[in-house]
Amino acid sequence: MNIISETVKSMAGFKVHIVKTEKYKTNTIVWKMKAPLNKEEVTLRALLPYVLQSSSEEFPSTGKLRSYLDELYGASLYVDLAKKGEFHIISFSLEVANEKFLSDPTPLLKKAIEFLAGLLMKPNSIDGAFHKETVDNEKRTLKQRIQSVYDDKMRYSNYRLVQEMCKEEPYSLHVHGEMDAVDSITAESLYEYYQSAIKRDELDLYIVGDVTEEEVFGVAGERLQLTDRTSQLIDSTKYTAKNDVHEVIEEQDVKQGKLNIGYRTNIKYGDEDYYALQVFNGIFGGFSHSKLFINVREKASLAYYVTSRLESHKGLMMVMSGIDNKNYDQAIRIINEQMDAMKKGEFSEEEIVQTKAVIKNQLLETVDTSRGMVEILYHNVVSKKEISLDEWMEKMDLVTKEDIIAVANKIKLDTVYFLTGKGDTK
Repeated sequence: MNIISETVKSMAGFKVHIVKTEKYKTNTIVWKMKAPLNKEEVTLRALLPYVLQSSSEEFPSTGKLRSYLDELYGASLYVDLAKKGEFHIISFSLEVANEKFLSDPTPLLKKAIEFLAGLLMKPNSIDGAFHKETVDNEKRTLKQRIQSVYDDKMRYSNYRLVQEMCKEEPYSLHVHGEMDAVDSITAESLYEYYQSAIKRDELDLYIVGDVTEEEVFGVAGERLQLTDRTSQLIDSTKYTAKNDVHEVIEEQDVKQGKLNIGYRTNIKYGDEDYYALQVFNGIFGGFSHSKLFINVREKASLAYYVTSRLESHKGLMMVMSGIDNKNYDQAIRIINEQMDAMKKGEFSEEEIVQTKAVIKNQLLETVDTSRGMVEILYHNVVSKKEISLDEWMEKMDLVTKEDIIAVANKIKLDTVYFLTGKGDTK
């Protein structure tokens, strides 16, 4: 069926991925920078993309830069940070109108790639330092971004679970870095880090739209002058398995308790049983027809929300729920019962069929957008596996009840984290 057709070409220092499609009236350009997570660099790395997108040598103020985007028929620029397994990913996304639909002959795709290359290769810097005012402004904004995690108790409790569960592992670091490290960053130290990142990071350029390969390869090769590098590998198997379940109870001034539970799945994206793990997660807690939703939320009326999700490149599954503080023991008991039921195979063929259908719909909805398509394809870069979306769906179709039971029995409860109100007892 070939849902996505991707052409990949290695250039000096980076790879170009082209997905030719006439589905959209815009062309999407996504630049991704991947490096291992580490404590010394995580905050520098969290600040870098926001400084780079604010201005450049050609457009030395945010106003001038945004005016130029308006000239490109309202092109939009976003930056984003993500953790995938033990890697820290920076993304720049630029969406621009396809000139084929305009009467104006301006070569918008070429101009957009040149613009992005300017941001990346010729930043707003002087004498080995970024523009100081830009760095100071973005440091303030980064602090607000980090603080917002503490203010949103749902996000905070998930962050704390990961911190406790992966204490000695790079994955415990937050994607936006550490508040304590922001002030020590200078315009010089950030520029020095930028120079290092552009030389060492694994770099990928995605172009999705009705484009010609010759034009993309030509402009990208000319404007992105980089040096070859070797992918930085990590040993993501290093973690100390806990003999007992680690339980953490934290008190804050909260009305609603946040119960977050972490499991080691011992399965990652690209493993043969990953497809069965996806179906397992859907039946267990991933969707509104799941065991957790029906038994914890609907039948027992214990949770305001309850869901489970996978961290596919790290081999983790997290259950997240909001409960009354007094319902802790009962909620834990019912969640454990649902896991036991999965391990014993107490689920029906109908649940399997329904879950596969929902996962397929989710995947197809994701690739309905150009940026979603890039995210699906980028799993292969992170995992160093070549899995097409067609293969993904075919292998999921072949998952049997026995496969799901086998996966369930690989999953180990690791950490229970509960954020509760002050003075409330379990």
